[in-house]
Amino acid sequence: MKGTRNITLLVVLGLVLILGVWGCSGYNGLVKQDEKVKNTWNNVNSEYQKRSDLVENLVNTVKGAAKFEQETLTKLVEARAKATSINLTADQLTPENMAKFQQAQSQMSGALSRLLVVVENYPDLKANQNFLQLQGSLEGIENDVRNSRKNFNDAVNTYNTKVRSFPMNMLSGIFGFSKKEGFKADEGAEKAPKVEF
Repeated sequence: MKGTRNITLLVVLGLVLILGVWGCSGYNGLVKQDEKVKNTWNNVNSEYQKRSDLVENLVNTVKGAAKFEQETLTKLVEARAKATSINLTADQLTPENMAKFQQAQSQMSGALSRLLVVVENYPDLKANQNFLQLQGSLEGIENDVRNSRKNFNDAVNTYNTKVRSFPMNMLSGIFGFSKKEGFKADEGAEKAPKVEF
């Protein structure tokens, strides 16, 4: 009788030890994925900040090089102000917050696009070396933004898969790890642009 009790006790202790090791490993894995999401989010913010800083230089160059359409510049400055006013941490990535952030960034992208279209009417500005450098930098930053967003979405996908998969979903709920929101395609992006000749 004592022998079976000892064996039962050893089995129970073994199971507790296995569950403890599994729990620690799972928790540490969740922390690692959460930190990766935070890091990639910081990279996204850094790219958007570079773009925002460049916009100020671009606006000043355009103002100085041409008697430019004030409405275009005003809209760009307003879009920049709105985009920089929304600061989210990785812990605030709810669908609502991401929608606001993405909308503000889309408005900035739209304002930048309008600026570059209007610039076509100013040959002196298009020949301005400073403007050309800024325009080239802007193209590079836009590529970096796209890459950062993709890396962020990849990190969020890996994290969300881990948080929602059984049996880790039980641990994630206990320790407060919840699903995070990634970037979605901009509204209307599913429609191909119409090209007419």
